[in-house]
Amino acid sequence: MLSRELRIVFMGTPEFAVASLRWLVEAGYNVVGVVTAPDKPAGRGLKVQQSAVKRYALEAGLPVLQPEKLRNEGFLEELKQLEPDLGIVIAFRMLPKVVWALPRLGTFNLHASLLPQYRGAAPINWAIMNGEEETGLTTFMLNEEIDKGDIVGRVEMPILTTDNAGSLHDRLMEAGGELVAETVNKIAEGRVVPLRQMDIPEEGLKGAPKIYREDCRVDWSRPGPEVVNFIRGLSPHPGAWTEFEGTTLKLFDAEWWPEAGVVAVKELQPAGKRRMSAREFLNGLK
Repeated sequence: MLSRELRIVFMGTPEFAVASLRWLVEAGYNVVGVVTAPDKPAGRGLKVQQSAVKRYALEAGLPVLQPEKLRNEGFLEELKQLEPDLGIVIAFRMLPKVVWALPRLGTFNLHASLLPQYRGAAPINWAIMNGEEETGLTTFMLNEEIDKGDIVGRVEMPILTTDNAGSLHDRLMEAGGELVAETVNKIAEGRVVPLRQMDIPEEGLKGAPKIYREDCRVDWSRPGPEVVNFIRGLSPHPGAWTEFEGTTLKLFDAEWWPEAGVVAVKELQPAGKRRMSAREFLNGLK
């Protein structure tokens, strides 16, 4: 079957998923429906916000489904009526089998690491925090185990010394569309030679669990280069933080000065104030 004839259901929520959806639409793939998170209040005014994926889908004239619960009978019936051949999920919630197994050819996920390394919710952050020099993207078929399905495709990407989580996120996001399209083509043309993750030794693999606020506190007792990687890996979101003279500071940029044996913070944000350079902050203390 021709890849552009496949009836595709796309599932995702944030901007990271939009780049791949846009790639598919602009390349002429047949996206018959988009599943994304329900609208919800956000910001100081609690104004109802649409997900980035929904905003793009509406602009592109694509049908949008926003189930509160993925096992809801009404949602499942709507999904069936789309008669999907293939499902694609990027940065969405965990899918029950009744959803990922519904498309005729199954459902694949785009993950921001070289699986099986960095399974979990925050692979970009953890790769930088751990001082890795390389990461990438992986597409894999969903099964009953989280992030453990058969690998279909992957692309490698260096982590630059100038990267933080934000810049690496953006580079991976832009590279994702091409890998997603290549994966669709492989599946449509029957060219998939799956790599079974269960055949790869688990020893030495690092995870990428969800990051909570307390995980972001800087441990200044760690070696300087590790502290710098920690700050880079959490910048700009969720943001490493520390306490200074009773004030909480978010740290966005720092560098290691080996000659002096110190970590030099370059950019920060005091609680309740704007983001600023370290020099501006110190001048304000005088």
